[in-house]
Amino acid sequence: MSTAIVEPGVWAELIGQERVVATLRRAVEGERHAMTHAWLFTGPPGSGRSNAARAFAAALQCATGGCGSCQACVTALSGAHPDVTVVRTERLSIGVDEVRELVRRAAMAPTLGRFQVLIVEDADRVTERGADALLKAVEEPAARTVWLLCAPTADDVIVTIRSRCRRIELRTPSEAAIAELLQRRDGVEPDLAAFAARAAQGHVGRARALARNEAARQTRTDILRLPGQLGSLGRCLAAAAQVVKDTADEAARITTELDAREQAELAEALGMGTKGARPRNAQAAMTALADEQKLRAKRLQRDALDRVLTELTSYYRDVLVLQTGSGSAMINAEFAEPIRDLAGGSTSAQTLRRLDAILACRTALETNVAPLLAMEALMIGLARP
Repeated sequence: MSTAIVEPGVWAELIGQERVVATLRRAVEGERHAMTHAWLFTGPPGSGRSNAARAFAAALQCATGGCGSCQACVTALSGAHPDVTVVRTERLSIGVDEVRELVRRAAMAPTLGRFQVLIVEDADRVTERGADALLKAVEEPAARTVWLLCAPTADDVIVTIRSRCRRIELRTPSEAAIAELLQRRDGVEPDLAAFAARAAQGHVGRARALARNEAARQTRTDILRLPGQLGSLGRCLAAAAQVVKDTADEAARITTELDAREQAELAEALGMGTKGARPRNAQAAMTALADEQKLRAKRLQRDALDRVLTELTSYYRDVLVLQTGSGSAMINAEFAEPIRDLAGGSTSAQTLRRLDAILACRTALETNVAPLLAMEALMIGLARP
């Protein structure tokens, strides 16, 4: 396994991003024309967009440019620094009210740090009205205010905003670099680290989950067994229902305790339950919280369904690799036998149609088609010759 370059300090987890680190360091060090007030971090899922933004924010606050151990670095990386604000929505979008609050904070002078830094991890989820509110703040920033926006691609951010940002493009880290990070940072055994890096297809967060969580590995195995279980219409419908149920259950496991805690905290803040207390608009506030929690659960299920589609895509990609004789390494080597059987019993044209069905399912989910209908159409599409 090749040795990845390990950057010191706050940059240590930005594996395979040497050019990005060099650019950001020049800005922190104050080189002429290297610093600007608005940045757009783009890159494929798992490449480390938000990690790069957080590292940059920490380095901007650090007296020595990102040592990684001082109070400024530690609090900035953890989200506790008073002059580093991080926005990551748990809903499907970031609305205008949330953006306006962020803009209000951007106008404030830093209290402890050198800059007022605002990180929007899901800039692609900002609504049209929210983008209008954000544009003016990016066009006319307050002194010592720095905006760090993150999105999968520049095209996911409206042109008027992205044209005012300096772009930082991250690339997919190599399997070797991810495996080395898992061993160095998380103490993962080499064989498991290599498996997780391969299965995650360049997604650092996914690799870490697979390496540290046996349940995540089992879920992946269950997904990759699906292609061999779609022999009839009844099985297709049953498989779709099971996938939707499993992803809903996963979202519920994450949100149930969090929902209850948020409801209790809000009720306490409103004085509900206090003898004789009748807080105004209390019920409306509780209803608004419940609506937000439903949206969060919906997004979490959407994310889980997306992982299902990603795993299935890798499976049929391996089938196509064998059918075309490209010689590329298999992602799902532990499923080599059923993949070879499917490759030998079907054509590359049929495999491409199945990959198109996965893409159509993803598009359907993005346009708010009911998950069960989308997954039923997918499973039927995968079963057809």
